[in-house]
Parts: sequence; structure tokens; C-alpha cells
Amino acid sequence: MNFAVGIMSGKRLPSGSLGPRGLGMSILADDSAVMNKARELCAAIAEDADFQALQKKVETFLDDDSARMMYQGVHERGSELHQKQHAGVELGESEIKEFESARDALMQNEVARSFMDAQGELEALQKTIGQYVGMTLELGRVPTAEDIAQASGGGCCGGGGGCGC
Repeated sequence: MNFAVGIMSGKRLPSGSLGPRGLGMSILADDSAVMNKARELCAAIAEDADFQALQKKVETFLDDDSARMMYQGVHERGSELHQKQHAGVELGESEIKEFESARDALMQNEVARSFMDAQGELEALQKTIGQYVGMTLELGRVPTAEDIAQASGGGCCGGGGGCGC
């Protein structure tokens, strides 16, 4: 039985069948083929020149106090304004302009902009790899490009998750 089907159908699975000791879960053993491949994937990512360039952008940002403070300020103010809107409070024109001005200044900062671009790419990488692994566990096979495309089309916002859901 596919584990997702067992869980979703409400059928009772054998005791311990989902745990590391259930049904000989040697797949989680440090020397298993799956764990070896997981380490190989991690090594391939860490050794990838594009990944290293993204990491360098993150490190440069973390070393730049001015860019970090600017980013943090814009992020916090954006969250405050978002919460006010969700609470039904109408935003004043001056606070909108103030936020937009701070955001524009942030986007002019090359270190901060590079960080945000790198962060987006790293998050997309993590999401994509997680999606492939998750769908493999769900489907019991390697997902096709069509499987991935179908899975990406769901959600309350068309799958983009831009609203935070």
C-alpha cells in the first residue's frame, strides 16, 4: 500500500510501519543506498559553481551591516502594513509612500538586491528538490515533468503561494 493512500484512506497500518524501526526501515540506515544518494545530492549542490555564487551573495549581504539593517527595516515595515490591511485598517497615503521610498532605496542597494535574488533562487531550489522527493514518496515512482506541472497548479493562489498560504 502506498503510504499516502494508507494515511489518507484512514486505514490502520501495522504498528510501527511508519517509524524508523517499522518493517525493517533500513532505508534510513546511514549506509543505505538512499542515504548515500542523499549525501551525493548534497555534495553535488555544495560543489555546484552556481550554488557557490549564490552562497557568496548571501555571505556578502550578511557581512554588510548597512544592507542588513535596511532589509530588516523594510521587511518589518512591510509586515506591519500587511497586518494592518488584514485587520481592515486603511493605509494612509503617507505610510504607503514612506514604505515605497524605503523599498526603492533597498532595491538600489546592490548587495541587498543580490541577496534577495540569491534567496529566491535558493528557495526555488529547495522547493523543487522537496517537491520531487515528496512526489516520489506519494507516487511510488519518479515524478514526470507533467506530474510536477500538475502539482504546481494547485493552491488558493494558483500554487505560487504569494499570499503566504
